[in-house]
Amino acid sequence: MKYEIDHLSVSLSNKDILKELSLTLPKNQFIGIIGPNGSGKSTLLKTLYKGIKDYSGHIVFLGKDLKSWKTKDIAKENAVVAQLNEVNFNFTVLDIVLMGREPHKEWWQVNNVEDLETALDSLEKVGMTKFKDDYFSHLSGGEKQRVILARALAQKAECLILDEPTNHLDVKNQLEFLSLVRDLDLTIISVIHDLNLAANYCDLLYVMKNGEICLQGCPETVLTVSNIKDVFEVDCHVTTIDEQLQICYKII
Repeated sequence: MKYEIDHLSVSLSNKDILKELSLTLPKNQFIGIIGPNGSGKSTLLKTLYKGIKDYSGHIVFLGKDLKSWKTKDIAKENAVVAQLNEVNFNFTVLDIVLMGREPHKEWWQVNNVEDLETALDSLEKVGMTKFKDDYFSHLSGGEKQRVILARALAQKAECLILDEPTNHLDVKNQLEFLSLVRDLDLTIISVIHDLNLAANYCDLLYVMKNGEICLQGCPETVLTVSNIKDVFEVDCHVTTIDEQLQICYKII
């Protein structure tokens, strides 16, 4: 297993955000974290990669207590892709991807041939090689997110942690991005707001509400009419079209 989480609780500004969570995140699966706004999804992700260090309970990562891991060593195993990535300096696409090599170097080391080859290979995997010399700031939203994914791949981590990675993308770029991620043969842990995307890309879903895990299982089991009503407080119809689970919402 990748993560074993036991009675995890997090409080921020005297407010309980996560409440006694216990769950297992297995290796080599696409795991979706879904739930209403404010349910604690992003807080859970940040805790997994030590973005939040103050918590109670236990997190075991690769057989070792998470608190005993150095942040740099965590970055060798986990790569993070956030929902919005803006860069205020004129870095090229290749510069951005090479930043993914930092966990593997000391502060005084410069990029070597292996770093360059890894970065170029990562760009090729996401279809962005031809943009390597372009400025990152000149790219479209979908192109930027592919570059950030390439940077994550350059870390050579076995686990990708994605925090709402498709929120600012149009439909085509959402589908292309998640298809890229799904085909990487890595452990994927992602917060996803779109239930139709979660239904058709994730192997396993954890549903959060009010800081707790209220449901878990495969999409077909979790995403039922009654469950969606209970958790998200909306009426819907769930059907299958061309072997794909589809959720149609009743307009309020």
